[in-house]
Amino acid sequence: MSRLERFRSLFRTALDVPEEIAPERYQALRRKITLLLTTAAVVPLLILSVINYHQYRATLTREIVTPVRGLVNKTRHSFELFLAERASTVSLISQVYTPAELADERNLNRIFRAVKGEFPGFIDLGLINENGVHASYVGPYNLKGKDYSSADWYQQTRVKGVYVSDVFMGFRRFPHIVIAVQRITDDGHSWVLRATIDTGQFDRLIASMGLEPESDAFLVNTAGVLQTPSRFYGAVLDQLPLPMPPMTYETATLETTDPAGRDVFITYTYFQHADFVLMAVKPRADIFKPWTTLRSDLILLFVTSVALILSVAFGLTDLLVRRMRASDERRIAAFVQMEHTQKLSSIGRLAAGVAHEINNPLAIINEKAGLASDLMELAKDFPERERFRALVDAILRSVERCRSITHRLLGFSRRMDVNIEQLDVNDVLKETMSFLEQEALHRSISTSVSLDPAMPRIASDRGQLQQVFLNILNNAFAAVQDGGSVTLATWLRDPDTVGVSIKDNGKGMSDEVLRHIFEPFFTTKKTSGTGLGMFITYGIIKRLGGDIAVQSKEGTGTTVTVFLPVKAAPTATLGS
Repeated sequence: MSRLERFRSLFRTALDVPEEIAPERYQALRRKITLLLTTAAVVPLLILSVINYHQYRATLTREIVTPVRGLVNKTRHSFELFLAERASTVSLISQVYTPAELADERNLNRIFRAVKGEFPGFIDLGLINENGVHASYVGPYNLKGKDYSSADWYQQTRVKGVYVSDVFMGFRRFPHIVIAVQRITDDGHSWVLRATIDTGQFDRLIASMGLEPESDAFLVNTAGVLQTPSRFYGAVLDQLPLPMPPMTYETATLETTDPAGRDVFITYTYFQHADFVLMAVKPRADIFKPWTTLRSDLILLFVTSVALILSVAFGLTDLLVRRMRASDERRIAAFVQMEHTQKLSSIGRLAAGVAHEINNPLAIINEKAGLASDLMELAKDFPERERFRALVDAILRSVERCRSITHRLLGFSRRMDVNIEQLDVNDVLKETMSFLEQEALHRSISTSVSLDPAMPRIASDRGQLQQVFLNILNNAFAAVQDGGSVTLATWLRDPDTVGVSIKDNGKGMSDEVLRHIFEPFFTTKKTSGTGLGMFITYGIIKRLGGDIAVQSKEGTGTTVTVFLPVKAAPTATLGS
């Protein structure tokens, strides 16, 4: 199975709902369509938000870290230039002047003043002989005769030729560095010219970076000893509490956590010609402060968008499913009504056949009873005349009653098709009520009739009106207890409309039931009702151009009012 086929199968499974017309079917359909619509809309939005989140964060990091990298790189060049100038100056002096000239302190003093005037930061200048002893010295300290043969910087200078030391205290008891240059005479004797540089210039270079108060910059050696004071991590010559970053001569940035628990970005670079590392530390919170603000806005926008998507998806799905349900219910109701109409038509044809079959024997009975009455009148001395006449009259009344019943059945059978005619609503109502006389008598239900004799004749369909009145009367009889009452009334509402009301004193209905009374398949008769009676009644009344209203109160009763037009509505000929 291909991926497309698997996707289609998964999609069909996701939309699979029960086939039967039931609330569960539409609830499942509403739930699944809403889920699919929401997923289809929210997932791309979520993916886009995540991508934008990471891209913006990376861009923001680059935009903020890159200037810091440039600043660190520029400051490193300033440090290297400072050290290179001082080292070149010392080297130049060692090349221009002989050891004898430098051993003359007056001459050395003149050279020192000239150098100090051109290059700030020089503290002193001294010549150290091949035994490591200060042979001549110019400066504020009495260092002449000091032996440096065992000093680390002296040994490094003899090995490298040119040496720039770390920051240290030494005899001077303040932070400084040493720049030393070794020279070898033609006869093989070595000597060292040594200059001391004040590291205050280092502090000025750091200050010139112009970092925010929350940030920090400092110089350390490769052993992690601070060469300049730090705002947060110690004084000069303290051990840096941060781990040393990987060695690189390119400016790099790493993210770590400092001893105070702050997430920080460290931008650093190693010096190529000195044992120094320049570091700039910037709190992560400061870098992402704009991002935090934007992130809150993005989250609010995302939540609002999702809420809007959910609202639209649920609203559209609910509207779609409700219309689908209404369409299904109308379709099923139409089939049921058609089936009901076919049953009525079949009953009508059966009733017509029965009526014709009964009418023939009734005619014979009627004729025989009439003949018996005539013979009795001809016989002057007929015994038990009065008793026999009473029996014959009873037979004739029963025949007439049977004839009336069969005539109503024939009338009902002829009214299955749409037939607009001028009719009297009072007659239709009384004729329909006659079908329920026996039930009313059996259940002791009192029926009172208040019919307006001045009612005009209306153009409508007798059969459809009979069905409407019969449905309403059946509901009224079902609602009342034995011994209850049903009241029928007609009146002229206005010159173009007549009103018919059927009132009972039954159990009544709640407001919730009233809201659904005209919906298809809604019934309070859980075992015997189909829920289509009032739905069909409502449809017939609307097609006839009328209107129907129901007032009811629980425990009091119900009144159903039907308003019918005097003139036939255009929709009345479209069928029931």
